Amino acid sequence: MKPLKPTRQCIQWFFLGLALTMASGCSLFQIPSVQPETELVRLDRGDYPDFSDGLFLDNLAYGIGKSLEYLGRVPPERTFRFGKDRYSALHLMHSLEALQVFVKTRPDPAALNRFIANRYRVYRSVGGPDSGQVLFTGYYEPLLNGSLAPDERYRYPVYTLPEDLMVIDLSPFSEAFKGKRIIGRIKGNTVEPYPDRQAIEADKDFARVATPIAWVDDRVELFFLQIQGSGRIYLPNGSFLRVHYHGANGHPYRSIGRLLIDQGKIPREEMSMQRIEAYLHAHPDEVDAVLNYNPSYVFFQTETSGPIGAIGVDLTPGRSVAVDRRAFPMAAPAFLQTRIPVIDGNGRIDRWMDFSAFVLNQDTGGAIRGPGRVDLFWGNGPYAQIAAGHMQHKGSFYLLVLAPDRP
Repeated sequence: MKPLKPTRQCIQWFFLGLALTMASGCSLFQIPSVQPETELVRLDRGDYPDFSDGLFLDNLAYGIGKSLEYLGRVPPERTFRFGKDRYSALHLMHSLEALQVFVKTRPDPAALNRFIANRYRVYRSVGGPDSGQVLFTGYYEPLLNGSLAPDERYRYPVYTLPEDLMVIDLSPFSEAFKGKRIIGRIKGNTVEPYPDRQAIEADKDFARVATPIAWVDDRVELFFLQIQGSGRIYLPNGSFLRVHYHGANGHPYRSIGRLLIDQGKIPREEMSMQRIEAYLHAHPDEVDAVLNYNPSYVFFQTETSGPIGAIGVDLTPGRSVAVDRRAFPMAAPAFLQTRIPVIDGNGRIDRWMDFSAFVLNQDTGGAIRGPGRVDLFWGNGPYAQIAAGHMQHKGSFYLLVLAPDRP
């Protein structure tokens, strides 16, 4: 991104507009409030859940290693909040290392539960304000067909971060703006909001500020690539590109699934990513209106590995989760209880079964807000796409950390 230096007059006009916007009740900064001290409750040992893991422990050890990679890059004295308690990065590393060493022995469930009970403090998320439970959804790495040059088939560009996009940190200007930022671009002597999805897609010359990485053959799949935040683009020669979220246009995410439910196009009980795709492909005349309902637009960069989470490490299928970092400590070991689909031989959901597993807080997401939301990464492939597209089940979410007062 090219650094831009607004004039003093530009900044004055910008903050005048910002003040008027906030005074008018605009939801520019209306993000659900989080109170970290009360989002996690420390449990008594007698209230610990049954720590039964439904996956292979080998990939848990691998995923723990990724969290350790991240913690190795942060100052050891940095603190991480678990409800009312704080622990240093060094202590969190020791917590992960001890768990990694133990799971490599492939313990049975009874031994695993004894180990947690004897060594760890466990914290439970308070969940959503209405149910007291956590809503679990899923995400995956989509696979798209693309080309490095546009033609009649490959018409939809995957854009890099625009050169004229500005991210302005508002914290230095006022204590009231602490932790807040605005995304826009310079126009004349002022700053204006960055164009929304409809404007970007209508601009035939947008490539002048955002070089396309590639062009893909399905506009709806490109939309879902932006929702997922990363994916692979397979090229005609058999190779592929990994693309990963690099930034967005600053407009709020709006759910097209909710739109289609409200319009009576898809019944609530049938809602899934696959159902949305099928509807849009069957109604091409509605694609513009439906996709443009979500003004948010995501820009990408290429990566040599991945998908990469918010803490800068490769995500582990079935083990990495996206959480709200204001509510939950990043990189920490966690444990979830929810339900996942069982797929029949025809690739359809046969039933839903209870599921529990250890996971790692390694990612974030624009729609993942507060202590009542967790998004589970499933990897790629048919099952990952089905699980990510249909998973909307409530359950429980726990965090673990070594108890300082136990051997």
